[in-house]
Amino acid sequence: MKKSWRRPPPRTKQFLDDVYGELCSYKNLEKAFNKARKGKTQKDYVIEFEENLKENLLQLRSELIFYTYKPRKLKTFILRDPKTRKISKSNFRDRVVHHAICNIIAPFYNKRFISDSFANRIGKGTINAIKRFDQFKRKASKNNTIKCYVLKADIRHYFDTVNHEVFLKILKERVRDERLIWLIKIILKNHKTSVKGKGMPLGKIGKCSETV
Repeated sequence: MKKSWRRPPPRTKQFLDDVYGELCSYKNLEKAFNKARKGKTQKDYVIEFEENLKENLLQLRSELIFYTYKPRKLKTFILRDPKTRKISKSNFRDRVVHHAICNIIAPFYNKRFISDSFANRIGKGTINAIKRFDQFKRKASKNNTIKCYVLKADIRHYFDTVNHEVFLKILKERVRDERLIWLIKIILKNHKTSVKGKGMPLGKIGKCSETV
């Protein structure tokens, strides 16, 4: 009997190299803009950017290609919801760049996460996390017949305490494109805190760092 041949599944890419050109492409920047504007279409800064969308995206592309891109000054304010947090908010054009970076690195790292990692992942989210938790709860409590415990933990002041050196060292284990590393470095340096070399702006790039 003749055996049927099956193509082996594609191997997971081990490293991110030579991806900067894709990051700087107009197509990727346009995709990043659409993500950055989601839920904010009535904001003045979004409307202003969109009025000259093509010119603004081409300008960003040119700055990225020729390494002249510099993030704008962060806007810092205090938010109480209910705990008090110091928020450093990026300019909208910089948030487009953040999304452009995450469009490249997020799919790569997503393949390496365990199935039960739910934060900031497409197809996961809070509702699915609760459903998964309920499965573990029923298993651990033997269908709610015995007492069990849950550890709730959080990283205190995460965005203000990220160590740049440590973060970049972890990133370089997989990211081999020095141009991408350069871009992430200047975004990190734009965040000024009382301790040099620590902290990052709130937003998409920050959420990506949590998962990395």
